[in-house]
Amino acid sequence: MLGNFSYHNPTKLYFGEGSLSYLNDELANYGKNVLLVYGGGSVKKTGIYDEIIAVLAECEKNVAEVSGVMPNPTAEKLREGVKIAKAHNTDFILAVGGGSVCDYSKALSVSVHCDDDPWKKYYARFEEPDCEIIPVGCILTMAGTGSEMNGGAVITNHEQHLKIGHVFGDEVMPKFSILNPRYTMTLPKYQMCAGIYDIMNHICEQYFSGEDDNTSDYISEGLMRSLIVSSRKAVTDPQDYEARSNIMWTATWALNTLVSRGKSTDWMVHMLGQAVGAYTDATHGMTLAAVSLPYYRYIMPYGLKKFARFAVNVWGISPDGKTDEQLANEGLSAMESWMNELGLVMKISELGATDEMIEGIADATLILNGGYKVLDRNEVIKILKASM
Repeated sequence: MLGNFSYHNPTKLYFGEGSLSYLNDELANYGKNVLLVYGGGSVKKTGIYDEIIAVLAECEKNVAEVSGVMPNPTAEKLREGVKIAKAHNTDFILAVGGGSVCDYSKALSVSVHCDDDPWKKYYARFEEPDCEIIPVGCILTMAGTGSEMNGGAVITNHEQHLKIGHVFGDEVMPKFSILNPRYTMTLPKYQMCAGIYDIMNHICEQYFSGEDDNTSDYISEGLMRSLIVSSRKAVTDPQDYEARSNIMWTATWALNTLVSRGKSTDWMVHMLGQAVGAYTDATHGMTLAAVSLPYYRYIMPYGLKKFARFAVNVWGISPDGKTDEQLANEGLSAMESWMNELGLVMKISELGATDEMIEGIADATLILNGGYKVLDRNEVIKILKASM
């Protein structure tokens, strides 16, 4: 039975090649002091930075910058951003980049006026903000995380070997996000494919739970089928605008909380992958790819009907004369073949994980209870070893 739920997403989206033209109107809603947040040098090399700076100048904004936000933004970088934002008396944060920049900007929005240490408050005690929150807008340059339309913010603490996400409420979600698929076409293939798998796994985390015949799962199946088709086109031709548009739009809907409504969700692949990332600093989507199949093959017997349905409804495998177990195995094999097509990393050892790290990674893995099987520490270790 579909459970009771509420649904509200306040983020306004502007999608398409001309979407940056709406930035002027949106900036008029916020104060003079804008903090521009971005990652490495790619936004400058591609010319996106100059376009945005021109709009900010036209709107007569006072601009300060936080640059160099890394793919796995750290607690140290967060503290640096807090100092800059305070000194600038920031009214609005404009994030330009991929999911890490968007995540970082949301974490920053609840940290600037926080009287406590943000890491301890939000990522150790998982408390909600009780201070002034600086509004955030996003200009997306990489499709994958869905961070442009949700309240999630993942931060890494290298000292503690922890990578933890906090899903904040509506008030932290971006006020608007600008999605131009052209901006994603400058990404290296490795990053594009990592983003594609991040999208796939976001859907899987919400799909592989519960046995009810509910609308959320039908939506998820459609999103996964769309992603598979578009990803194959994009790998063949990274400049295929239609494929990149569909991937970008699927990424947003994969994690804007819609497909999780009315059901439980799993998220253990993310817990495993983030723990690997905390030790290796590897690309997020690749850590997910490396642990996914060992995890799903381990829990498959506990959710056999859903895995069989996945094979038929997502991968188009004929059920004729087959048991649920046969179908489930064929479905995961089909996903494995697709992952190899994309060139994903399939072993955590290739990301820098060593046998000596396994115990620590297991300790850094948060155990959640929304999936088909609640793991214990020994099972986490078993899955990590299978991922090597």
